[in-house]
Amino acid sequence: MSATRPSSGPKLVLPGLREVYEAYVREASALPSLPIALQAEVWTSAQLGGLEAAAPHAEGRRAALGDLITCLRAAATPGARAFLRALAAIGPVEGRRAAGRAADALGGVPAAPWEGSLGRVVPGQAWLIQEGPLDGDRLVCEFRYEGAGTAGMHALAVRLAYGDVPSEVVIVGDVPALMTAARQAMQAELCVVQPYDAAAVGARLRAALNGTEPLPESCYPALALARHRAALLP
Repeated sequence: MSATRPSSGPKLVLPGLREVYEAYVREASALPSLPIALQAEVWTSAQLGGLEAAAPHAEGRRAALGDLITCLRAAATPGARAFLRALAAIGPVEGRRAAGRAADALGGVPAAPWEGSLGRVVPGQAWLIQEGPLDGDRLVCEFRYEGAGTAGMHALAVRLAYGDVPSEVVIVGDVPALMTAARQAMQAELCVVQPYDAAAVGARLRAALNGTEPLPESCYPALALARHRAALLP
């Protein structure tokens, strides 16, 4: 009988997913080269969306997130540090502290130039766009990075179907183009565009995005970032 070969790498709760975590670590090597914090947050949200969509339940998602943080700390690369900082800023609340501690442990690893901007945004104008009784409400919330002026301005756009169930969740990088298109559609009487109370938007989005019901697959890539932004609204 041959001896059992010990597994390499850190001890994991879900060791069967080790190759998945290692793939995330490899893909993170491109993260520090992204030009702005928003792109890093969008990239991180997409990775988290893949984990959540594949997780059978919340406990499995938490275990996978903890394992991923463990693997990133063990990798100790610039990409791993950047990923950890992004997780600490916009990732699931239950993993942010652990991700931050893991990133702190990599103090000797070079930091991405936008590391200090991650998650540091302030909300701006909120809009309600209604395209018809069967299309639901599209809520658009503008955000800016602290002290960055219009650089990195973006919007969270969520379409809520009947019962405030999300049917579309996207991060919009070109806010002026979005609003210009919406106003043109309004002039053509294709939709209604009006300012919307930020507190009302926040309450609706938090209830919709933090529910327990499965969402359309297309919603998951932006979900983590959308939850972060919704939490910043009044």
